[in-house]
Amino acid sequence: MPVQTMWKDRLSFSGLDGDAAVVRRIEGLWNLGCRLLRFAVPDMEAAELLGKLSGMVSMPLVADIHFDYKLALRCLDFPIAKIRINPGNIGGADRIRAVLSRAKDRGVPIRIGVNGGSLPRDLGGQVDAGTLSRPDALVLAAEREFSLFDEFQFTDFLVSLKTSSVADTIKANRILASRTGVPLHLGVTEAGPLVSGVVRNTAALYTLLKEGIGDTVRVSLSDTMENEVIAAREILRTIDEESGSARGITLVSCPRCGRNSFDTHGFTEKWRDYLYSLDKTAVVAVMGCAVNGPGESRHADLGITGAGNKVLIFRHGNIVRTIDADEADKAFREELDKL
Repeated sequence: MPVQTMWKDRLSFSGLDGDAAVVRRIEGLWNLGCRLLRFAVPDMEAAELLGKLSGMVSMPLVADIHFDYKLALRCLDFPIAKIRINPGNIGGADRIRAVLSRAKDRGVPIRIGVNGGSLPRDLGGQVDAGTLSRPDALVLAAEREFSLFDEFQFTDFLVSLKTSSVADTIKANRILASRTGVPLHLGVTEAGPLVSGVVRNTAALYTLLKEGIGDTVRVSLSDTMENEVIAAREILRTIDEESGSARGITLVSCPRCGRNSFDTHGFTEKWRDYLYSLDKTAVVAVMGCAVNGPGESRHADLGITGAGNKVLIFRHGNIVRTIDADEADKAFREELDKL
């Protein structure tokens, strides 16, 4: 299932024309498993920048449009992979038709993004008055767009129904999935910082995906794009493990305690992105001492831990190398290459 994230900062021409750091970071996100990258397009300069960037990278890029439909029209002049519009603020039917017409001509799909905090005014008013539930309002907002898309015979679209409430997100997507076969993009919006955000996204996404609901995912966090991608991959992997179809690296590491003789936190952080970028299926363990090393992580295809002044590398509980700490990275890489 495709994993997405969203670029966290505003683009600038100097950034694109400079040291190509933007391009390198996008390539890094691809290596981590991101398959679609969304960019906010708040003004025409941002539309021009995204258009330029779309010709510099192989990652499919999505233009996220609010308020001004002309920004969507400009983005569609470039090789953009998808346009995301919000029916609550993009304007009247004539503006949406203009976007659909251009997208249809270019063969570009549309994502209808309905958010709990930016519902159409009448539906939002009913929610505030307590005469309509937020999940029902989200579904109604999406269904209004369906009718307009049907009128224009535009069929290449998907929908996202997102709120900051786990319960409302689950309920809205269940309702819509029961009424239509339109592809659904899943996520909890404004989910918070790393820990609370991962917990809330996991609760919603795991529940819906286990029910067969959802076609693409994003874990929204007040944190890095890389952590969003990794969190989404871990949620999907947990589901795949139950069916025996999990692929990729499973990174196991102990929390560390007073027995620690190896910096598990530092080593895990150093190697995390590289491990997740590997096209291999294996369990890799980073442990802090001999108790959690070859013993409790006996199932690992490859593991590393400390014992006194030495570092141990093991496979399935059997120690294969005993080295000095300053040799740890080199030896670990050599053993990874053998997997």
